[in-house]
Amino acid sequence: MTSYHALGRLPPKRHTQFRKPDGSLYSEELFGAEGFSGCFSLLYHQYPPTRVSRIARHSALPLEEWHQSTHRHHRLKTQPLKPGGDPISGRKVLFFNNDVAIGVTRPTEPMAYFYRNAEHDELYFVHEGSGVFETIFGNLPYHKGDYVNLPRGTTYRIVPEKGETRLLVVEARGSIETPRRYRNEFGQLLEHAPFSQRDFRLPQELPQHEERGEFEVRVKIDHALMSYFFDYHPLDLVGWDGYLYPHIFNIADFEPITGRVHQPPPVHQTFQGPNFVVCSFCPRKLDYHPQAVPVPYNHSNIDSEEVIYYVDGNFGSRKGIEVASFTLHPRGIPHGPHPGTVEKSLGAERTEELAVMVDTFHPLRLTVDARQFDDDRYPFSWLE
Repeated sequence: MTSYHALGRLPPKRHTQFRKPDGSLYSEELFGAEGFSGCFSLLYHQYPPTRVSRIARHSALPLEEWHQSTHRHHRLKTQPLKPGGDPISGRKVLFFNNDVAIGVTRPTEPMAYFYRNAEHDELYFVHEGSGVFETIFGNLPYHKGDYVNLPRGTTYRIVPEKGETRLLVVEARGSIETPRRYRNEFGQLLEHAPFSQRDFRLPQELPQHEERGEFEVRVKIDHALMSYFFDYHPLDLVGWDGYLYPHIFNIADFEPITGRVHQPPPVHQTFQGPNFVVCSFCPRKLDYHPQAVPVPYNHSNIDSEEVIYYVDGNFGSRKGIEVASFTLHPRGIPHGPHPGTVEKSLGAERTEELAVMVDTFHPLRLTVDARQFDDDRYPFSWLE
């Protein structure tokens, strides 16, 4: 998030003495991306963040590829994904490459530990459920439709409320940001952007934790989880300030850009990451040229791979797509509207579709977990 934010108690000058009521020093930490050259925040701890009492390897996190003999379109029906695990252990990665991994989770168990992804920024999309992301930067209450953006290295725990929880998860080997074309040289979102800074929810509450004991933080690094044990509560900040911190944007606050004729997917872009983009297809007014064809025209992804996750409503160019399904339209193969959808769309003035798209600029691979959800008839659905 490219704007300054501060929360809690801070010394008047950085890198100077900041003392507790008993006269001892708080511990300062620089939390930064790209060494000392990127965005950063300064964190002030009750206890030194280096106080590790025990370290153990928790488990491996291998991504096993589903090797296929043909190159084709895919539809994954994840609606019946069996609930289980906590928000981290229950995660199923379905697509991946060297830049990004995309998966889903339907947790039923609480997190008895804290989590830190040390190699990926994370973007959660809340399809179902509500609760709180308890982060080292403060609490972030979440609800349906939220994108929760967590910089890599953030220590956090997800605490869902009672009821169904379904989360889409995107992990990136780099920063997940708003599109550069919507920002000025100072990072401020421009007037033609489909959202503004005030649409983003930042941490506003920083609970104070002085508890001592044994607390586990599971750190993801090098395709494995390490268990770090601390003798103090991991969310022990008394204050912080800077430009790098988690935040939330709700998909309902995206203001669609429309036109007289059909607009291409880049107008729906919401975030960018290393070699991929995230787009939000939201309810909106359709094209208003008198001869407009509102559904997308056929197109070939020569240099990109298109993943769409279907959230709600009726996706006008597709037939038979269930909520919580994915489609993957890979490079080199054209795709477009299903038979009958072009004629059906003529004269329509509005769509209520809601979907999240991740377009990658390098090839994606599917995992063995994706195989159980795959509809192998989907490539032939344009014949129906």
